[in-house]
Amino acid sequence: MRIWLIRHGLTRLGEEKRYQGALDEGLSECGHAELKRAGFTPPRVYVSPMLRARETAAILFPEAEQIVVPDLREMDFGVFEGRGWWEMEQNAAYHAWVDGGCLSRCPGGEDRVEFSARVCKTMEALLQTGEDLVIVAHGGTQMAVLERWGRPEREYYRWQTPCGCGFLLSYDRQYDEMRVERELRFLV
Repeated sequence: MRIWLIRHGLTRLGEEKRYQGALDEGLSECGHAELKRAGFTPPRVYVSPMLRARETAAILFPEAEQIVVPDLREMDFGVFEGRGWWEMEQNAAYHAWVDGGCLSRCPGGEDRVEFSARVCKTMEALLQTGEDLVIVAHGGTQMAVLERWGRPEREYYRWQTPCGCGFLLSYDRQYDEMRVERELRFLV
């Protein structure tokens, strides 16, 4: 079973290096311009409900049916969303979160353990289909899936890819792991 796990294109908040999470912003002008159509056409693409993921899927795979999967959405960063780290230099809650390895609950949002559990439960259900999967979601979604199944093993943040990029993976049901075949770039 093969899996194309793709991060959405660039957004305005991404260009500004701000936390985006649950904010539903579409692709920026640059995000639209730098994406290119994929070299293959799957019958369906599983997408996060977030506009940036759906727009990316429409550019990469214009003929594919989009199947929205709500729990593929990005982590909810709560009160940190829409803000850059430099705007929170004096914010004690932000410093506590960062100093704790970004594992604890963001005020008004999720913690990384519950986020990863949500994403991985959803991925387990998709793996049960037994079909090749094309997924367009988020950086956090990729990192959660690959921290759990990715081989060779890497720590969560070591799976981060730029916008418009991702991985082609081979899933081995017997060993319940995903081997990286190659990195993907859908950028002009």
